[in-house]
Amino acid sequence: MDRPVGTVTFLFTDIEGSTRRWEQDPDAMRVALRAHDETLASAIEQHAGWLFKHTGDGVVAAFGSAAAGISAAKDAQIALDLPVRMGLATGEVEHRDGDYFGPALNRAARVMDAGHGGQILVSQTTAGVAGEADLLDLGEHQLRDLSGPEQLFQVVGDGLHSSFPALRTLDTVPGNLVVQESSFVGRDTELKQVAELVRAHRLVTLTGVGGVGKSRLAVRAGASLMEEFADGVWLVELAPIGDPASVADAVATTLRVTVQPGKSVTASIAESLAGRAILLILDNCEHVLDAAADLIEAVLGGSSTVSVLATSREGTQARGEHLWPVPTLDTRDAAASAAVELFVDRAQAVDPGFALDAPDDVEAVVEICRRLDGIALAIELAAARMVSMTPADVRNRLTDRFELLSGSRRGSERHQTLRHAVQWSYDLLTSDEQVMLNSCGVFAGGFDIDAAVAVCGRYSEYTTLDLLDSLVRKSLVTVSRVDGRVRYGMLETIRQFTEDQLAGLEGGGMALAVRDRHARHFAAEAEAKWGIWEGPGMRHATDWVERELGNLRAGFQWAADRDNLEDAASIASHAAMIAFVIHHLEPVKWAEELIPAAEAAGIAQLARLYTAASGCTYTGRAEDAVRYAQAAAAFDPADAATFDPAWAAYREAAAHRYAGRIDRYLEICRNLVGGAELARVAGLGGTVIGLPLVGRSAEAAELADESLAAAIAHENPYWIAFAYLGGGLAVADADPLKALDLLRVGFAYAVDHRLPLYEAAIARELAGLEAEHGDLEQALRLFSSSLDAFHQAGNTTNLAYTFSSLTVFFARRSSYEAGATIYGVARSHPNAAEIIGLEPAVLALREALGPSAFEAAVERGSSLSLPEAVQLCHRHIDEIERAASTDADR
Repeated sequence: MDRPVGTVTFLFTDIEGSTRRWEQDPDAMRVALRAHDETLASAIEQHAGWLFKHTGDGVVAAFGSAAAGISAAKDAQIALDLPVRMGLATGEVEHRDGDYFGPALNRAARVMDAGHGGQILVSQTTAGVAGEADLLDLGEHQLRDLSGPEQLFQVVGDGLHSSFPALRTLDTVPGNLVVQESSFVGRDTELKQVAELVRAHRLVTLTGVGGVGKSRLAVRAGASLMEEFADGVWLVELAPIGDPASVADAVATTLRVTVQPGKSVTASIAESLAGRAILLILDNCEHVLDAAADLIEAVLGGSSTVSVLATSREGTQARGEHLWPVPTLDTRDAAASAAVELFVDRAQAVDPGFALDAPDDVEAVVEICRRLDGIALAIELAAARMVSMTPADVRNRLTDRFELLSGSRRGSERHQTLRHAVQWSYDLLTSDEQVMLNSCGVFAGGFDIDAAVAVCGRYSEYTTLDLLDSLVRKSLVTVSRVDGRVRYGMLETIRQFTEDQLAGLEGGGMALAVRDRHARHFAAEAEAKWGIWEGPGMRHATDWVERELGNLRAGFQWAADRDNLEDAASIASHAAMIAFVIHHLEPVKWAEELIPAAEAAGIAQLARLYTAASGCTYTGRAEDAVRYAQAAAAFDPADAATFDPAWAAYREAAAHRYAGRIDRYLEICRNLVGGAELARVAGLGGTVIGLPLVGRSAEAAELADESLAAAIAHENPYWIAFAYLGGGLAVADADPLKALDLLRVGFAYAVDHRLPLYEAAIARELAGLEAEHGDLEQALRLFSSSLDAFHQAGNTTNLAYTFSSLTVFFARRSSYEAGATIYGVARSHPNAAEIIGLEPAVLALREALGPSAFEAAVERGSSLSLPEAVQLCHRHIDEIERAASTDADR
């Protein structure tokens, strides 16, 4: 059946008391729920409805007519054994990506909320188009989330119950919750979680940074719980309270409590609430924490029927408190995320014609929400700009977000702008907390306790821990665990604020000092991690570099801009030498960028910079790599800060190989074999890999075991994986099954030790052998992963090898045109011809296609960009996989 579009009637259902039923007898509830689902699905289908969503213990369905929706609800209600409340509403909606959007959905949900198990309620719009349906007018009622009163009707008829308690509407429940004018978007899961927490704990405090949405979530949760608190849900706004002594007065005024003679205001409140079923919402407690905590303890101590839901940037520390950090809105699902949903909803409130139709607009809104950290207030303020700006306009101006995202003049002054929301929290900090927070603003991508101590430079480790703990509790610093250690972070909005604060302190002098300490710390740490990388602790060092790449980048740029060449060189050279194996080649560019200034200044680490810069060989610049490696080798280790000379020698050898000079490569490797430690390991491994390329596989096989043994004795995983790769290549022709086993072991080793460079390189070689002697499906996966890894890393040198390997593979699979086209891409790289089997594969392609067609395909390949070539490879890999699957099914 086609989905209803245009004017649609929605049916919402929910099982009354489902939580209690699950707790009492989950097995029976499971059986009953299955029957419930089948009954509803059958009734909806019989009346041409579209069941498009399950909501835990209920469903949502769409109908093309109100009469059909009411008939389906009646049939289901009569057949159901469980007490199910139902609500229907009708309106114009938009259908997109298998879901519906529009106010009619929210209205139908609220109509359902007002009812009881066994009752069917319909809105006035539905009643108006329902034809001859039997309806009982229940009068006007104020529904949660709706700005005006709603005329409600009850469906009546044979088989339906007719007597129910008073409707659960705002006008029948005590309390002072104000109906929200704007919709509540993107928090359905959180709303349910908070409601369950309030049911389970008498004191729940929602914590989070300013603007994250604590207040709205608390109010919505309170509204959802109204029927469970017979004496009402009461909201007390504490934000306007300047004097902590006035907290009790504000609560007493809201609850209409008269102070008893001889008793304090707090004691009078506690006595008045004794025995009353009330949910008290205390909003914005952060500036009056002690006073709020005293009142909460007094109220909860004097009654077992009162519950408190508080909001604060940190906990009140009252007895029995259950903290629940309010998360920022999720942005991971891009256009389908809660953050984008909120943006669109608020944008349409100021411009009803706003829609995310153009891909560029979608991309811009997604980026806006991500850069605003999913903070609800910030997103709402950005969306409000849609009345006069485009998404791209806002995105391009987010650097000045505190100026751009200004709210209206109305409402709480604290929430008029994003800056005010953050400033509110900042002003409540102690001076030491402000110093620590400002210092932490220089970090990029998080930090650990050691970095915080070093960069702040004022406090001991234990004082720093105390200050960070306080900032975490105040929701200004985030915390997570990485590799068993605590790692701190900061939302970008908070970081930008602290950056502005820091720039204004001491005429900017404090910012200079903090950033200098930041660069100095990461320079020293990078050098220390290199000492670890060269041994069995390599994984620890590579993980550190990947985790701290943002800080290393920021530290390098700052030091370089300040002509602090020693720190900049230490960061660039050591990060580049560590990171290339995990396919981060960016630090190689830092090293190259710094070389002219380092040469002019003659800094001590110039030799290390040259060696690091020779990593450009992986980006297709072999000749520059040779030059850098030779410059590094010219330094005497006794007079300069050099890496082990074997590094420069092997980098030069590799660059010659990638430039097509395999003989020179082998010559340097053979010279290294005669050295000690690293030189011998690199020389043996390099020789074993190089000999098969010149038709001397037997010699390579004789050295393979020695190479692997030397690498294992050296205890560095990088060189062990290198030896596995060489050993597999050495025996590939003579004993392909042994090669298959060796490369499988090598691939598993690279994965276990997290060596993406060798994962991809071994995957490529293993794929060819799997295709011929093993598992074709596995071969295709390996080719794809190798292709993507080298392409995404910018490792064009190894990508060229992969193109050549695929040329051979396509030729053997009779994908002649694909093979010739990819050969056209590969042959433009000097090292591409090294792949064993390439020459006969090219001859086979020429013969199969004919010279003219072959040359035409090669020419097409040579004109492809790298992304186009990668896409072409994937397309042909997919075709081979589909063909193989079809053959297997026959």
